Amino acid sequence: MTAPRKPSFPACVGTHSPLAPAAKPAVASAPPQPRGVGLDSVAVRASMVRRLAQAGISHPQVLDAMGSVPRHLFVDTALVTQAYEDTSLPIGWGQTISRPTVVARMVQLLLEAPCVQAGGRLARVLEIGTGCGYQAAVLARVASEVYSMERLRAMHERARDRLRPLRLANVHLILGDGMLGYEAGAPYAAIIAAAGGTQLPSAWREQLAVGGRLVAPVAGAQGQQVLQVVDRTEQGYTQRVLESVHFVPLKSGVA
Repeated sequence: MTAPRKPSFPACVGTHSPLAPAAKPAVASAPPQPRGVGLDSVAVRASMVRRLAQAGISHPQVLDAMGSVPRHLFVDTALVTQAYEDTSLPIGWGQTISRPTVVARMVQLLLEAPCVQAGGRLARVLEIGTGCGYQAAVLARVASEVYSMERLRAMHERARDRLRPLRLANVHLILGDGMLGYEAGAPYAAIIAAAGGTQLPSAWREQLAVGGRLVAPVAGAQGQQVLQVVDRTEQGYTQRVLESVHFVPLKSGVA
């Protein structure tokens, strides 16, 4: 994990292949045991990955990332026995850690971005809503650079503490208003949001690279949240609406 900096390589082309040795998990070869759980963490994660595959997650990089990141390190000790279940869990300050299937689904959508499908590699990703830091750790396995924004100072600091042991040099944590995006790192090959509003902030679209993809929850016609995918092309933007989802509200400002 390093301080944010302005990258110099093209938005949709990474500096290395996500499958190359340099991008292997920044996790110790023998991950720590889950706190309060008498099961081997690797075996439990492998079981979770099998369930993800059965649920339709097919991209090998996504399955590898989900199987490599120790989710139990990002939840409170009292909830560690539920860390690998397909459920969202409270992480404090009115926030939640998303279900593994939702994280995997959204990351897989990013890897299906036009610039990646055209033969490029997923380079810079902007994450809106760091939360506990789990999704940032997953993204670090499939992208060259991850810029993750959090508006709650206490949550930002906790995420930093939980990510530090993983030594992810390509993750940059930013305390700031996610609705404004992070212009210093733009343009991004992908933008992913873990909070939903009534519409997508214009800054996100503007900071998306041509060939890039934005995946975020947004309020549908009936008020329920739906997952929206926006692709930026040479001609403009295309968008589509996918399944219903449930995320915390998107808010502005820093607290």
